[in-house]
Amino acid sequence: MSRQKSDEEIINFFVSNFASCDDPQSLWIGEIIKEGEENYKNWVRKTQSLSYHFKEEVSSIFNSKNFDEMFFIEQNKHPKILKSHLQKKVSLETLVILNLILDYKPQFDKKLSDPVWEFTSMRIEKYTPFIHIDTNKFTKILKECVL
Repeated sequence: MSRQKSDEEIINFFVSNFASCDDPQSLWIGEIIKEGEENYKNWVRKTQSLSYHFKEEVSSIFNSKNFDEMFFIEQNKHPKILKSHLQKKVSLETLVILNLILDYKPQFDKKLSDPVWEFTSMRIEKYTPFIHIDTNKFTKILKECVL
């Protein structure tokens, strides 16, 4: 692989495979060999059109729901934004971008103490350095979809 890809492409190859799997801790090399290239191609395609995907997901989840309601935590229950992610309606990339804009993760970390959120929180934290966006552009997209 090192002969076929640059160092940056190799890093992105592994990031794409860890980001695409539901439990990166249980990812084994056989899966990467079998599905790795396809995961990488899909990830590259998605990151190249990240603003489009973000707008589509944000439009669909905030279309009929109150914005604040999506982030509201009631009696240690999962907020709707997390439920939408678990239902695969909201991608990990969108969670990361929303956190970069709104910084909701510290509040969720304080209020939620269950394994589902802790795992998702860890994934958001670990994936954030690999999402390079213009925050102002994505904030504008979010405002357009919500208002």
